[in-house]
Amino acid sequence: MIRVGLDVHDSILGQPPEASRRLLERAAESGLDFLVVGDHLSFQGGHGFDGIVSAAFALAAHPTLPVLISVYQLALRHPLAVARQTSSIAQVAPGRLVLGVGAGGEDRMEVMNAGVDPTTRGRRLDESIRVLRLLASGQSIDFDGDFFKLRKALVVPIPSPAIPIVVGGRSEAALRRAALLGDGWLPMFVSPRRFRDSVERIDELAASARRTLSISPTLSVWCGLDRDGDRARALLAATLEGLYSRPYEDFRNLIYAGTPNEVAEALLPYIEAGCRDFSLLAVAESWESAVEHAGAVRHRLTEVAGALRAGNPS
Repeated sequence: MIRVGLDVHDSILGQPPEASRRLLERAAESGLDFLVVGDHLSFQGGHGFDGIVSAAFALAAHPTLPVLISVYQLALRHPLAVARQTSSIAQVAPGRLVLGVGAGGEDRMEVMNAGVDPTTRGRRLDESIRVLRLLASGQSIDFDGDFFKLRKALVVPIPSPAIPIVVGGRSEAALRRAALLGDGWLPMFVSPRRFRDSVERIDELAASARRTLSISPTLSVWCGLDRDGDRARALLAATLEGLYSRPYEDFRNLIYAGTPNEVAEALLPYIEAGCRDFSLLAVAESWESAVEHAGAVRHRLTEVAGALRAGNPS
């Protein structure tokens, strides 16, 4: 089954609450399967949005849609505080949050200004995940790590069901982290071939540790969407160049722009590589258009996947 989610953090933080609620209702009506929010403290000139705050609002604003945080900069936070935040969210919306975590690093100053040595962020993230797992037991814990010291630490009530932790990144270290510590993997900026090879690597590493990941990979994809393909590409180029301060050409082979059908067709190689879950970071003329076009992408992907299963790739 194909599942498609839409990144909505700007739309729900930048509008009055009623307008945000209507937008999330439209996302559900369009057939989208889940919502996605991002997270940054101070990215590329101070931009950001708190992932826990965004997720809490989205979960409260719609009664059924799940929310994925992709990805929470866990390496820049204290895990005890995050455990309390996620415990609180789980009381409001049990079973509807997936916590994607990452080490950060695209903006070195963001990491440094959070008081974290950039060279330690990977190890700090690993330790933070371990602390979250221990606190999720509901038992008082003592922990003596390289970065965190806890004595008789306890966070109750524990989320029930447990909140899955999925790991972002595409490096060997990230794949190992997903395999050994995570419940799933959140790739971005990977080709279909690299997606397939990375999934095989994660499965191999997990099997060696006698682990099985419970959540299938969710591919995050930047896409420009418009009824006019040229306009879609212009919208996407302007957004990426403004956010990353890099030329559009640097991303060209790993992002997709065009009409909804064109973007869906461009994503077909990922389906053939085994991907079933997509998180769309959609750029369009408006958030209303983004919801409409993302729903159309999902519809087309579902059609294509069904045709492939039936042995008719047309």
